[in-house]
Amino acid sequence: MEPMTPLAAIGGGLLIGTAAGLFLLLTGRIAGVSGMAAAATRIARGGPPWTQAAAFVIGLPIGAVLIARLVRSPDVVVTSSWPLLIAAGLLVGFGTRLGNGCTSGHGVCGIARLSPRSLVATATFMASAAATVFVARHLIGG
Repeated sequence: MEPMTPLAAIGGGLLIGTAAGLFLLLTGRIAGVSGMAAAATRIARGGPPWTQAAAFVIGLPIGAVLIARLVRSPDVVVTSSWPLLIAAGLLVGFGTRLGNGCTSGHGVCGIARLSPRSLVATATFMASAAATVFVARHLIGG
């Protein structure tokens, strides 16, 4: 697989930003994946209509498959065990509920709206990611 080019990365970012902005303008809702997933699975009440949330969540893997087939398919190698992946997924899910949103909701949509809560959440995500990489690469040696 060829490395990602800056033009492709900018194009992807523009598409994500445009889609999130249009979603907000057309529906009045934030295009946060965790909120949509919670509404689609009926964990959360008072969010978007179930049909809208379900269509959004179903569209995510469909879009990924289309991009993989039409543009490029990434080389994915899973090196972790299933129990570790399941535990990580549950922790991420718990964290998104605890933080009132995920990186897509806070990082893409919240920062664009200058939401103070999203600015703090995104700074926390980034600091946690940097600390994790530092610990994994320099202290543990992975």
